[in-house]
Amino acid sequence: MKTVHEIAPIFLKNEGRIEAPVHAVLPGPARAALIERELRGAMRHEVIAELPLYPEQRQCRRPTTEQVLRLFSLAQRHRLLRDGQTVQTFDADRHRVCA
Repeated sequence: MKTVHEIAPIFLKNEGRIEAPVHAVLPGPARAALIERELRGAMRHEVIAELPLYPEQRQCRRPTTEQVLRLFSLAQRHRLLRDGQTVQTFDADRHRVCA
């Protein structure tokens, strides 16, 4: 199996070619860490020891960004339109943690 750089090598001949991958890659983990830190801080503030984030509603003490985003990935909202105007909005059932 080849790595990304073996398939499409990055030739670092100038600063722009060095900076572009860094600006594309680094913000992701930083945002993930920020989401986790904020969530765990809120859990401490609200005195919540665990959240039911694992499959089958099993409890999780240290939720990860991936687990939290998975909850919201299937979020749906439906709008009833009449002549291009919203008449009513329906939110689909959400996981009880998201409510």
